Amino acid sequence: MAEGEKLEHKVVKGVAWSFSEKFLTMVVQMVVSIIVARCLMPEDFGVMAILTFFTSVALTIVDSGFSQTLIRKSAPTDEEYRSVLTFNVVVAVVLYILLVLLAQPLARFYGYAIIAEIAPILFLLLPINSLCVVQTVMFTREFRFELLSKIVFASSVVSGVVAVVMALAGCGIWSLVAQRLLAMGGKAVAFWWIRRWRCSARFNLAALRAMAPYSLRLLATDLIASIYNNVAQLFIGKMHSASILGYYSQAQKLKDLPVTSTVQAVQGVSFPALAKLDTDGEKLAEGYRRIMVLTSFVLFPVMLGFVAIAPEMFMILLGDRWMPTVPYFEILALTGLFYPLSVVAYNILKVRSDGRIIVRLEVVRRVIMTAVLAVTIPHSVKAVAWGMVIMAVVDCAINLLAARRYVLLGVGRLLRALLPQLLLSLLMFYIIFVWAPYLSLLPIYVTLLAKIVIGVVVYLAGAYIFRLHAFSEAVALLRDMIKKSTK
Repeated sequence: MAEGEKLEHKVVKGVAWSFSEKFLTMVVQMVVSIIVARCLMPEDFGVMAILTFFTSVALTIVDSGFSQTLIRKSAPTDEEYRSVLTFNVVVAVVLYILLVLLAQPLARFYGYAIIAEIAPILFLLLPINSLCVVQTVMFTREFRFELLSKIVFASSVVSGVVAVVMALAGCGIWSLVAQRLLAMGGKAVAFWWIRRWRCSARFNLAALRAMAPYSLRLLATDLIASIYNNVAQLFIGKMHSASILGYYSQAQKLKDLPVTSTVQAVQGVSFPALAKLDTDGEKLAEGYRRIMVLTSFVLFPVMLGFVAIAPEMFMILLGDRWMPTVPYFEILALTGLFYPLSVVAYNILKVRSDGRIIVRLEVVRRVIMTAVLAVTIPHSVKAVAWGMVIMAVVDCAINLLAARRYVLLGVGRLLRALLPQLLLSLLMFYIIFVWAPYLSLLPIYVTLLAKIVIGVVVYLAGAYIFRLHAFSEAVALLRDMIKKSTK
């Protein structure tokens, strides 16, 4: 088998396994979220959202971009792996100590004593995660996505079951803490049990210095993104209440399940693959186009469909207590139309650029986002949600325009390839909207089912009738996945 065919086979099989894992994990997480949300109060999710800001930022610092540098390198040495692992563990321990010391002042600032109680336990995510970074890189470089998928899914199931049992037993917010720790801890144990990596190489500061220029540029952009993606939660929790923050964070979490799952499945496989195709401009451009088209074909109708069924979905799954979440969810779901495309374009920048342009663009977009947050946060939480939609559009536009410099695919041609999926998705949404008043006369379960059926039939029938190129590619890719994953 030729080298190009081997890579294509690995990519297709990797996407098949990764997407399967992400989809199944999404289902598990959604079921767990629904059951736990019915047992807990919105305030519990608000408190977790506050602490999530600090864990997200700290986890970004722990990695510091070195994992992406190792994936990008043609042949990392054992010395480089050992140096990165040592760096990850040391930084994680230091950050853990600092965050635990911050817990008490944080609890007083927000007026929730529970923050000081759960912080020392929840922040154990940092040292545990530091043990997973290098192992994940190794498996990713080897395209062992089947193994990664099985480990992640098993960890999600185990942690989800424990969270549900604890929530039903009345453990409250501790069920959420246990879920996150067990999910990360399960991965770490499995990685080291399966790959008992023994390395005689020593820590070498020079190896880190050699990787630092590119890694630290990624760290700068990832750190800024992590802060800005979660900073609104800090202000909402202080200026409004933990309950309002709980509604907002739950809307964001449920919106992220399909978006993040799809993006991570494609991105996790495509980044190492595109890195190998870096020198072939035409193949890189074609791979970029296909990923964009297929991603939009799946997520455009899904996100607009969620907007259409949100009231019935929340009432049935979460109950009347969580209905204040619906307006936030309907708005935030619109970000799912732009975020996946932005991430794929960002992948091109990571593959082809030296990282400088990534830092510059991050500064530009965050200046814009600072202005958006300054206007929206004092106004209302709903305004913050609309601000997130605006930033999703800005992010997408910036990344698409920047990626044009590194790939042989014009923005105009790319947008023309995405337009049919968008128009058909809008048509699907409009038809559901027109029928909504009549469907509302039916029992709520029937209304939800009818909306879903109408949406699926309209979209797939329209894709077939209008002969959407994305539909043909999706069918062809599905056949390849089934065929090659069985070899």
